[in-house]
Amino acid sequence: MSFIKKLFGKKEEEVETSSNYLIATLNERIGPLDRGEIYEDPLDEFLKSKNLGEITGGGTMQFKSGELEYCDIEIELLPNQINPNTIQEIITRLEELGAPKGSKLTVEKTNEKIPFGKKEGLAIYLDGVNLDQEVYQSCDSNIVVSEVKKLTNDNSELVRFWEGQEETAIYFYSDTSFSEMKNSITNFVNEYPLCKGARIEKIA
Repeated sequence: MSFIKKLFGKKEEEVETSSNYLIATLNERIGPLDRGEIYEDPLDEFLKSKNLGEITGGGTMQFKSGELEYCDIEIELLPNQINPNTIQEIITRLEELGAPKGSKLTVEKTNEKIPFGKKEGLAIYLDGVNLDQEVYQSCDSNIVVSEVKKLTNDNSELVRFWEGQEETAIYFYSDTSFSEMKNSITNFVNEYPLCKGARIEKIA
């Protein structure tokens, strides 16, 4: 809270003439529909129930390859609601909804960026072109999803993935650290044929 209070130590006249918008940048590789269901709708309900404001928009950023990179949620607060307590409530709610580490909340009136997020993220990139055809025919990416979710303690029902021309990425988020997640799936990745040559990267 001390960090947030410092950000809001502005002159009163600056607060009165500033924008009431916040931008929540979520370090999560999630599409627009899922972003709405998991984050925007519950957060909008939360804001309205407390008479704080509402969600006014959102967007998704992609890498040049087309793979998802992160997403934004635009929040408009009611007049006089931009204060440390409100900011902390919003951050707490986003973390309850699953916001990963590396996320940030931008306060437009000060252009200050407040880091938040608790979950860590792991991506596994499956080779989609170089394995034997028998492997693609006999193996199932759904098995990769279910096993890795179980091993990494990713308890979400959502399957986050991206299909490129040469590889398929599957994303997992957990309260467990990335190093623990990676170690927990080592045996499975080494043994399951579809995971041969797979890349594993930290994404949060």
